[in-house]
Amino acid sequence: MGWAIALHGGAGDIPLSLTLGSRWPREEALHHCLQIGVEALKAKKPPLDVVELVVRELENIPQFNAGKGSVLTNKGTVEMEASIMDGRTKNCGAVSGLKTVVNAVSLARLVMEKTPHVYLAFHGAEEFAKEQGVETADSSHFITAENVERLKQAKEAHRVQIDYTQPLQNGTKEETSNSNGEVQLGTVGCVAVDSYGNLASATSTGGLVNKRVGRIGDSPIIGAGTYANELCAVSVTGEGEAILRAAVARDVAAMMEFKGVSLEEAASYVIHDCMPKGTAGLVAVSATGEVAMPYNTTGMFRACATEDGYSEVAIWSAS
Repeated sequence: MGWAIALHGGAGDIPLSLTLGSRWPREEALHHCLQIGVEALKAKKPPLDVVELVVRELENIPQFNAGKGSVLTNKGTVEMEASIMDGRTKNCGAVSGLKTVVNAVSLARLVMEKTPHVYLAFHGAEEFAKEQGVETADSSHFITAENVERLKQAKEAHRVQIDYTQPLQNGTKEETSNSNGEVQLGTVGCVAVDSYGNLASATSTGGLVNKRVGRIGDSPIIGAGTYANELCAVSVTGEGEAILRAAVARDVAAMMEFKGVSLEEAASYVIHDCMPKGTAGLVAVSATGEVAMPYNTTGMFRACATEDGYSEVAIWSAS
């Protein structure tokens, strides 16, 4: 048994022709955030603190679809959402519909710790954020020129666009994301376990490009996008509606709990046998320090490290 950590920056049709200009800042961000998590675990910080710390950092990086990089609704606004869960206690918190909160994952943790509730959304969540004195910013802080252009493209193609999928004028899906090898943004998440087997998970996103105002995806839903118990911690990314229908995160834990299989076997089965191809990926760790990072999409921005010295940052399969 030893500590372990895994994180993701989204899964989808990430082109193998991805330009260095798009690939390098995301890989550097994953290295950076992984190092933050590793140092925190080495400093004996609780896994709940670790996943919040890492996801906060990912939210502050505009190359990912969360926080500063959140994509836009059909009204040109941001609606951010996040969740966090402690595996030992199964305490959890979630938020949706945020327009001004800089770090949605931290507000989710405050919902968990400062209210009798699990989930706050929209005006109620914003009001709670003001009461708690969390950092906020004008909505313009979250709106980037790149995401304005992505929304324009999605509207022209009459599409709602998931992570790393570029709409085309004729309504077809382009497998390589766009013609010049650039890449879209992705949901972020982190899972961690300490040397004592304590687990935690957190996930954060801006949702879908051109989504209807008020749409809620899988990321803030406990059991779908995020889950942790005494056996494992899971954070999921991909097509939210498909992930919601399958309750992906909880399914991984249920496989371990009721069938007694390993984390690797459970995570692989749920992603490859239960989910439609091209819809999802996840990162997970077990109480014994195992790591699993399966995906059924072209690629997934991901990173992991374990106490025995193993470390990986990757996008596509090595094969």
